[in-house]
Amino acid sequence: MQSREQLNSWQQLTQHAQLMKNQHMKDLFAQDSQRFSKFSIKLPSILLDYSKNTITEETLSLLTDLAKECEVEAWREKMFSGVNINKTEDRAVLHTALRNNAKTPFFVDGKNISQEIKKTLNQIKEFSDNIRQGHWKGYSGEPITDIVNIGVGGSNLGPQMVTEALKRFSDNRVNVHYVSNVDGTQIAEVLRPLNPEKVLFIVSSKTFTTTETMLNAKTAIKWLTASSFDQSVIAKHFIAVTANKENAMKFGISKENIFDMWDWVGGRFSLWSAIGLPIAINLGFERFQELLDGAYEIDCHFCSTPLENNIPVILALLSVWNCTFLGAQSQAILPYDQSLHMLSAYLQQAEMESNGKSVNWDGETITYPTVPSIWGELGINGQHAFYQYLHQSNNIVPADFIGSVESVTPIEGHHETLMANFFAQTQALMEGVDEQQVRADLAAKGRPLSYIDKVAPHKVHKGNRPTNTLLMNKISPFTIGSLIAIYEHKIFVQGIILQICSFDQWGVELGKGLASKIEDELHNNIQNPSHDNSTANLIKHYQEVKNRI
Repeated sequence: MQSREQLNSWQQLTQHAQLMKNQHMKDLFAQDSQRFSKFSIKLPSILLDYSKNTITEETLSLLTDLAKECEVEAWREKMFSGVNINKTEDRAVLHTALRNNAKTPFFVDGKNISQEIKKTLNQIKEFSDNIRQGHWKGYSGEPITDIVNIGVGGSNLGPQMVTEALKRFSDNRVNVHYVSNVDGTQIAEVLRPLNPEKVLFIVSSKTFTTTETMLNAKTAIKWLTASSFDQSVIAKHFIAVTANKENAMKFGISKENIFDMWDWVGGRFSLWSAIGLPIAINLGFERFQELLDGAYEIDCHFCSTPLENNIPVILALLSVWNCTFLGAQSQAILPYDQSLHMLSAYLQQAEMESNGKSVNWDGETITYPTVPSIWGELGINGQHAFYQYLHQSNNIVPADFIGSVESVTPIEGHHETLMANFFAQTQALMEGVDEQQVRADLAAKGRPLSYIDKVAPHKVHKGNRPTNTLLMNKISPFTIGSLIAIYEHKIFVQGIILQICSFDQWGVELGKGLASKIEDELHNNIQNPSHDNSTANLIKHYQEVKNRI
């Protein structure tokens, strides 16, 4: 396999990066009054401004050439047509089929999966309607008032992020709660105020063997049966979303209460499937469909728009440019909307679990930097926490600023203040302020020269910090669907360019396997001499202290 570093566009970008490292964005803006129009993309419900990156038209041309040399368009076609692009697991990658409004057939191993998808969507609609209308009764004949979703990773983060983001669209007929942590504190706190007669548990696990999920589900059964004194009530209070129906039925869940999950949908891309049941129950199926519609609009944009005007492609290319060629090691996700307070965590998993890898498609070691670490927080909170680091650290951290034109909770004066900060921060990160400006400002305020000499170096902001701005018209099921799909396709393009298998997660398995062995030691109070010296002594200390308590 040809290394990406051997590509002509890659080599040109490497040379070009050396020149651009000496460029300041402030000068680029001064030289071109049309910079925004050249480096922004408008869709009906969302705008991307990427002009505040260290790029020129030449940079964009070279990056587009790289995408073409990496055959992004051909790989895109393979993904949408059901080719097994998940190479290490020999699976198709078809989460896009779950929101396909065009009703065109999708094939996996020669089988049209469209009917399966339609059947499951109808099942989601019927089930969510029954819960919301009070038709589904618990063991005592009471309607369900609370849903507890038990899952971890993609089975939890996606639905929870969306229900939090769209809380203002819920009519609160049914409350939704999430349990993902194997720390018993979480499930205990979630269950404490709930009435067992009115709770329905959704257990989401593709394999139905995930340790954390199964342990939490068993705890939920104990809690339920302690109230009902009857194992048979599981049928009225538990449903499953899984690809392993046999395991779910062994667990005690009725066959008719099991929703399909397919191996061609990765966990972190699964909220469009029955994994999204909590969304449909909390918001109503119509809102869930709007979420799918928003994602489908981006699917169409991604498939039909030239690379240089394609939002997911541009975001992927900029990530590769900033990280692989300019050396940035992390990227911040900074939403300026309280509704999006879980977005950073969601995108952290989506990108880092997908592309946080160090070997290429052939298993050969990659010698170039791949994806940055993803982190972030709500914008205003971050401004009073880590923005100091963004503005004045020696480390350059590219950032995505995400906001909306209209607030879902209009309170006089609040949104304008919020958005003033939103716009000001990207300007400040780009422009900075030099020592000459600082000295002039302090002198204008009447400060003595001794004070100016002392303070001026500390007030310098170098600027030239890259940002992307994603500005939605308003938070809604449709725009949230669009936003998520943008990042999903960005991750796909990123993986193709970097020659990374984006749809497996083998790095998760090693720690889980070791944990399973250590769990036996902790339960049985035994010591295993095969551990390294540190781990062995940590376990020994844990056991000694626990035995004394």
